Amino acid sequence: MVIDVTEATFEAEVVERSRTVPVVVDFWAAWCGPCRSLTPVLEQAAADREGKVVLAKLDTEANQGIARAFEIRSIPAVKAFKDGEVVSDFVGAQPPAGVARFFDALVPSEAEELVAAGGEDNLRRALELEPARTEAAVALARVLVERGDRADALALLDSRPGFAAEGLASRLRLEDADPAVADAFARLDDGDVQGGLDGLIACIAAAAEQDRKDELRRAVVGVLDELGVEHPVARDARRKLAAALY
Repeated sequence: MVIDVTEATFEAEVVERSRTVPVVVDFWAAWCGPCRSLTPVLEQAAADREGKVVLAKLDTEANQGIARAFEIRSIPAVKAFKDGEVVSDFVGAQPPAGVARFFDALVPSEAEELVAAGGEDNLRRALELEPARTEAAVALARVLVERGDRADALALLDSRPGFAAEGLASRLRLEDADPAVADAFARLDDGDVQGGLDGLIACIAAAAEQDRKDELRRAVVGVLDELGVEHPVARDARRKLAAALY
């Protein structure tokens, strides 16, 4: 989609629209020769990603207030907006390949879209496209665990970086070995986040071997990563975890 915007429509058509889809703004003017060569390249890039990004064209001569607000000192200037903010930009004419890379950085890859869609077939295809995409591996491992393919899930997670992958792998290695650990994970699955984390942290404090402490710590950190830093239970659990470890 290509739209023309003005000072009157900029807030709605660019800033607010960018909260749902990336918007690339082409700051141009009729007298600008490089603008005339860049604009068709931008329009083609937008057309190639129809539905995934919007190209907004703003005449800086007719809308000098917006140009000043965004400190446009040289044109063509291009700024990309996501979630109401400028996330990337460039100045001057660029070759088509450079413009394509600029646009591609704003839109989800095919693998990202497949992960968002979910489902085993989509997740496997995402890993075919991008084998290093850990969130696809974690999501697929959860599907495998759900149907009882624990060994395949653990093999999929083996040596994958990231708290989520390491945490789930640790859980798979731990939960059948100790009733107290299995009970803590069962509490988590039942929605008792506080009780589950407290149970795992208690197991850390009781563990005699460092390797076991480390395995339990990875499992706890994986849960905390999923909860997010602002979760009230997570904040308290981090303090308890530190006390159990040190």
